[in-house]
Amino acid sequence: MRLFRLSKSLFPSWIPRCLCCVALLWSLLPPVRTDDACPSSCICARDSGTVTCQDGEDTEAPGDIPEWTSTLTVTGRNISTLQRGAFVDNGTKLDMATLSLSDNGMQVIEPYAFLGLPGLRVLDLSHNQLSSISARAFHGLPELRSLYLNDTVSPAAVTQLSIALNTQSLRNLRRLELAGNRLKSVLLMRFDIYNLHTLVLVNNSIQSIGWENVTNLYQQRNLQVYLSFNPFRCTCDLEVFYYWLKNSSQCPDVGQLLCSDPETKKGLPLEMLRPADVDCMNENLETVSYVFLGIVLALIGVVFLMVLYLNRGGIKRWLNNIREACRDHMEVYHYRYEQDSDPRLANVAV
Repeated sequence: MRLFRLSKSLFPSWIPRCLCCVALLWSLLPPVRTDDACPSSCICARDSGTVTCQDGEDTEAPGDIPEWTSTLTVTGRNISTLQRGAFVDNGTKLDMATLSLSDNGMQVIEPYAFLGLPGLRVLDLSHNQLSSISARAFHGLPELRSLYLNDTVSPAAVTQLSIALNTQSLRNLRRLELAGNRLKSVLLMRFDIYNLHTLVLVNNSIQSIGWENVTNLYQQRNLQVYLSFNPFRCTCDLEVFYYWLKNSSQCPDVGQLLCSDPETKKGLPLEMLRPADVDCMNENLETVSYVFLGIVLALIGVVFLMVLYLNRGGIKRWLNNIREACRDHMEVYHYRYEQDSDPRLANVAV
């Protein structure tokens, strides 16, 4: 009994209360993140440094990405808007090299969406529905080497994408894929601000490559451009691009470039065209010759009508004389016909 009282004196009654308060505060604190933590509904493999998040109802990029992640793949979700700093976690920078956000129904990329990924080298945004792209969408990616934007840009966002791409932030970009976006022209205003080695413009709506782009291509000898499955218009507007194809080896799929217009050249490979087919000088001369011939014929017609008008009196008398002569001649034939048809008149004549 005395021992019990002694132990009770050693542990005052306020200690249990303090322990309860500490437990309550601990329960209110957020869970401590560990390097091995894996985002919900994702599969993590630390050995390979990959995190894969497929399908699901999430509308934002996954948070709490492990710091050891080198490859993050997010697909089949409903991330309509990629928000500013979507991959910034508590101010830390991820040592991520590859990020794939394809097929997520993405429509908007806000400015500085990729902050916190300074070492990112590969970015795949293909198969989305981008309708709004900030001019600073790709800022903070100095080490980016490959950018995939295949079948993802709506016509309303083409101009915005052009502005977003023409930035010094992508100075180390080597591969750019823009296939299947119904582009009518090359979005890049200049090529010398990049370190491009490959530009993929397959399956778009490009009818010709302009003079400025061709000049830039001549200067970037290491750049390979893929242009198959575009509806090229094989007229004299194609002249500069045609001679670039003939004198350069920068288009590996040149054999698959076909004419879609005019109808007489439809399906004809561009490399089989003759210089005369795209010679603007000959085409202009032919047009001028037809115009000149039309003017000459019009002048001849006007002169002829003036002659007729000035001699209308004489022409009228001449026509009257011809009419009278024809009438007299026809009366003689009519009289002879009556004689031959009436036997009585024939006997009288005898």
